[in-house]
Amino acid sequence: MAASMWFYVQRILVPYQIADAAVHGRPRGILSDLYPRWVGARELLVNHRDPYSAEVTREIQIGYYGRLLDPNRPNDPIDEQRFAYPVFVVFLLAPAALIPFALVKVISAWGFAFLTVLSIFWWLRALHWKPRCLVIVIFVVLTIGNFGIVFGIKLQQLSLLVGGLIAASAALLAGGHLLIAGVVLALATIKPQLVVPVAGWLLLWALSDWKQRQRFVWGFMLTEALLIGAGEFVLPGWIGRFVDGVVAYRRYTGGGSPLDSLITRTAGPLFAIALALATVAVGWRLRRVPSSSPAFPLLLAFVLAVTTVIVPMVAPYNHLLLLPAVLLIVRAWKDLWASSLACHVVCALASAAILWPWVASIGLSVVSLVVSPAVAQRAWTMPLWTSLAIPITILAVLAFQLSAILRDDPERKTMMPAANQPRT
Repeated sequence: MAASMWFYVQRILVPYQIADAAVHGRPRGILSDLYPRWVGARELLVNHRDPYSAEVTREIQIGYYGRLLDPNRPNDPIDEQRFAYPVFVVFLLAPAALIPFALVKVISAWGFAFLTVLSIFWWLRALHWKPRCLVIVIFVVLTIGNFGIVFGIKLQQLSLLVGGLIAASAALLAGGHLLIAGVVLALATIKPQLVVPVAGWLLLWALSDWKQRQRFVWGFMLTEALLIGAGEFVLPGWIGRFVDGVVAYRRYTGGGSPLDSLITRTAGPLFAIALALATVAVGWRLRRVPSSSPAFPLLLAFVLAVTTVIVPMVAPYNHLLLLPAVLLIVRAWKDLWASSLACHVVCALASAAILWPWVASIGLSVVSLVVSPAVAQRAWTMPLWTSLAIPITILAVLAFQLSAILRDDPERKTMMPAANQPRT
């Protein structure tokens, strides 16, 4: 399954994109999501130029696409590849600022893959789960062979770094290292849209027991203040420039959430608001649970799953945030499957959505080898058919687990195994 996904991306998807770009005159340059951030860090720290400026944006476009985008060409990409990150991302990229990007690209791809593997172990620690070695190996292989992760590694997407930092913070919380957990989570705010929901819940959790959990708040707030202040020192007024960049990004990409894509742009935001309010209500009710409680990692996974559903961007690499949810579901699978008919149906839908990309990639790989790569390329979208359904169905399964915790029903509490009852 994992090998077929890498084969699909490397031998079917990429060749199709190259051929399609040639037919439509679409530019192809470096095409690395890390490149605009790397250029911004180099220009700010080395050449003391504003990474949000139009001049730097033009340089990024030339490198990223191979030429400047032309608004008169209807087939040109709409993403202007601006430096649309908080300026303090340059501090994390500072070691790479003086290295040629060709080398940075290789190092970052391997680094993100390694960090993703570490994330599995960090989440297992956060869940207080110690499965057998064979189970861990399967998790590692299928995670690295998941389309979203393959896609993120190929693009050197910083979402993989953010997902790793969130996992590290969760593991530190489980180990009682609250101060460092807050520091690490603050570093993850280089992508605020992915971190604000989980940071909000964890700050509420920490404030609910100030005496025991205040170190997390201090670690997070002081680190965040330091990052923002250091950013203001190297680029005064950067917050306004960043906001302008975000507004422009939403305008030229038309960013919408998975809910917007499934339910329309009118109803999607309403459902997103309702889902966010429901999450806030559940978080308020469970705000005092200790990190050792089964409810704590479950709600953490739920908040991350909600984030992937409501974040105004449809990006498969954000599915890394679903990793703790998948681990929780696998851990409690027997009890979930034996539960109510509704839960049974939702579990079946989630399983089908998750497995489909591998089924499709295996089929296309066989067709590519037996018949012709060109035939397989005509069906290149098949592994992506369930991309929108994956986070929503996983969220639905978590909702069943969370409802059992909230009802405190002894007959269904086994759907979230206790820390001292590891399952394989």
